[in-house]
Amino acid sequence: MSQATAQHTPMMQQYFRIKAEFSDTLLFYRMGDFYELFYSDAKRAAQLLDITLTARGQSGGEPIPMAGIPYHAADNYIARLVKQGVSVAIAEQIGDPATSKGPVERKVVRVITPGTLTDEAFLDERSDNLLVALCSEQQRHGLAVLEISSGRFSVLEVDGEDALLAEVERLRPAELLLNEDQRQPNGMRERQGAKLQAPWHFESDTAFRLLTQQLKTRDLRGFGCEHMTVAIRAAGALLNYAQETQRNNLPHIRSLQIEQPDDAIIIDPASRRNLEIDINQKGDSQHTLAWIMDKTATAMGSRLLKRWLNRPLREQALLQQRQGLIAQLIQHYAAEELHSSLKQVGDIERILSRVALGSARPRDLARLRDALTIVPDIRQQLTRLDSSLAAQLLERAPEFPQWVERLSKAIIENPPVIIRDGGVIAEGYDSELDELRALSENAGDYLIKLEEQEKERTGISTLKVGYNRVHGYYIEISKAQSDAAPTEYIRRQTLKNAERFITPELKTFEDKALSAKSRALSREKALYEELVQALAEDLIPLQVCAAALSELDVISNLAERAETLRFVQPQLVSDSVVDIQQGRHPVIENLIVDPFVANDTCLDDQQNMQIITGPNMGGKSTYMRQVALIVLLAHIGSYVPAERCTLGPIDRIFTRMGSSDDVAGGRSTFMVEMTETANILHNATAQSLVLMDEVGRGTSTFDGLSLAWASAAHLAEHINAFTLFATHYFEMTALPDNHSNVVNVHLKATEHDDRIIFMHSVEQGPASQSYGLQVAQLAGVPDCVIQQAKAQLLHLEQSSGVSPTALPPSFSSTGQSAPQAAQSTANKASAKADHPLQNDLFAVMPSAVEERLAALNPDELSPRAALELMYELKTLL
Repeated sequence: MSQATAQHTPMMQQYFRIKAEFSDTLLFYRMGDFYELFYSDAKRAAQLLDITLTARGQSGGEPIPMAGIPYHAADNYIARLVKQGVSVAIAEQIGDPATSKGPVERKVVRVITPGTLTDEAFLDERSDNLLVALCSEQQRHGLAVLEISSGRFSVLEVDGEDALLAEVERLRPAELLLNEDQRQPNGMRERQGAKLQAPWHFESDTAFRLLTQQLKTRDLRGFGCEHMTVAIRAAGALLNYAQETQRNNLPHIRSLQIEQPDDAIIIDPASRRNLEIDINQKGDSQHTLAWIMDKTATAMGSRLLKRWLNRPLREQALLQQRQGLIAQLIQHYAAEELHSSLKQVGDIERILSRVALGSARPRDLARLRDALTIVPDIRQQLTRLDSSLAAQLLERAPEFPQWVERLSKAIIENPPVIIRDGGVIAEGYDSELDELRALSENAGDYLIKLEEQEKERTGISTLKVGYNRVHGYYIEISKAQSDAAPTEYIRRQTLKNAERFITPELKTFEDKALSAKSRALSREKALYEELVQALAEDLIPLQVCAAALSELDVISNLAERAETLRFVQPQLVSDSVVDIQQGRHPVIENLIVDPFVANDTCLDDQQNMQIITGPNMGGKSTYMRQVALIVLLAHIGSYVPAERCTLGPIDRIFTRMGSSDDVAGGRSTFMVEMTETANILHNATAQSLVLMDEVGRGTSTFDGLSLAWASAAHLAEHINAFTLFATHYFEMTALPDNHSNVVNVHLKATEHDDRIIFMHSVEQGPASQSYGLQVAQLAGVPDCVIQQAKAQLLHLEQSSGVSPTALPPSFSSTGQSAPQAAQSTANKASAKADHPLQNDLFAVMPSAVEERLAALNPDELSPRAALELMYELKTLL
């Protein structure tokens, strides 16, 4: 369809001109009390919002598809669209209808996109809403991150696609800006919220100019990022996009933070999902670590806590500062009082952003007033604490008596939601506004007084003062007495039985009264805008105060959690150690009715790997995850669920747990498992915490066993990471025979009346049984199947019909050479003579070749006998 041509009406020509600039965005076109959408936008909106699709006359000879929503209800509809990932451009009438020739002038005043939301109605108050831009140069990737609703702006650089994917998964951006000319890692362009941008938005010179203008500096040296070229390019693209959508210079963005990857414990995407930090496997927040740890008083505190949980720090000095303040809060029983005070603070972080953007509503200012009023009480509570961090927070959160006084005087106690209809500015704040309001509200009283005054002055008993919409205010006198009207009365209207007059005094009052309401509203809006603008000029110290209060909220929350959940302070040391005494899983402990079975974990540079065996459902996964969650909590400065905990430096947390496929990416469950295993083996270090569960179960028995053995051996021999390695391959329990840094532990279980009872306690040594059939029985597998399985198990135990053909000729199921394996098998058989049979379906008996080799003595063979033996072995194979 041709656009903005003479065949269309002037109004539709205007629409097409605006729409051309926002082709990929739904255009809300203001017409009176409605936002209208036309053509394809109307059809799309009707489908997404379930609203009626109609038609509006014709333009260019064709009916115009149209859908509309009421202006006053727009927020609800826009919120629904944004949740579906749709962007909306708002075109308002900016011209005066009274003076406009043709269509009233309109322009887009704001573009609402998933990553640039600031209005309360569109945001989840307890979650960050991030706009992220990515720029890459070979294997170096730069990320710029902006939460426009708070003004937090940061950049970071990482090397390699794995590190990039880990950061993107941590940030979970609502919108991700990508350079359309650059190759992206698999799946990046398909992420929800991904948006391609022209390459010139990522140019270095443009980015430098935009950033220095925004931050009001000559260069970027003061922020320590002048060398981060790809991150700066990403930041420039992000800033340009934010300014374009907001139609604003974003005055609340005054600083640029640098995130160094080495400052934090790195958690890859798979490990993040497995640990369920703030999103569970189903995609919601229930029963996650954040779910149990978040009792913060404010929404901004909740968001900060989630950021801490998703980016645990390695700087022990900072973590010990947080521990020290938690200890003081517990010692002085101060957490509850602080929590009560902080609840009155509210979400001033986002309120201040709306102040900066000029979109703050009256209730925002009322909440800010109430928050600043409570700051002195919070400061008083902090002064009682002997903590270096408390002193820092006191310095960053000063009092603002001038704003408490001004906002208290300016804003009524409970203002309306919006300024549109007035009633926001308090009486006594502005004398002109008070006078206009008095004229508007007290016109009736004035007329009564005027009538009594004129009756007394003129002596005319039939005199009345009245008003109608056509003639305005008037003095009415009956025909019989109209001749007695004073000379200053000016005749306005003649009726059958009366005459109506106006006086200069009444005319003046009329002019004031009839315009008083609109003038009062205009004056009130001007005063409100002036107040918001004045607040914006004091934005930086107010933002610093908000950040300090949110940090205090998180730490007081951690103190309350420590007391309520019986956590202890972990000791952070420089030695290589993970020593947890009576550790507990913080989430599961609070979900079960029965007492949680606590367990010890001791890993150090002498013994850094546990081979964990035991039945399914026995608690292996819980035990492993609780270690990771304890380490994670300790590295945000929190206390931890244990009786005692000592931790050395940790650089990464890896998990290879559970089974999942990647159908869209064409990867099977086993391929996903091996990809995660490869990531661990390539990137783990001696300071990494590695959790591996059931490696190798997705392929044939001997392939899987060989891979599990080799992976564990590599971790033990070459990486020396802190490793918890859970397996059902009982053969893995032979690893400690050849690796002094590996130890066997098992999750205890017992049988009673042919049923399994899980003890959930971790004990030294390997498990004695697998209990597979008992777990299957618990799961409800039919008895006939269980009985058949028992018979098959007995048959397998009594025969050696399984041959290790899947392994290389020189490698047995235990990873040893054939003679060593045969000897090991004999030793194990002897060791188990006084113990119950190991009920392992995959137990491997020695082959005929192994038995023949184990029985011979090479020193006794003649050359001819050796040659005959070779033919014999070939026949056996």
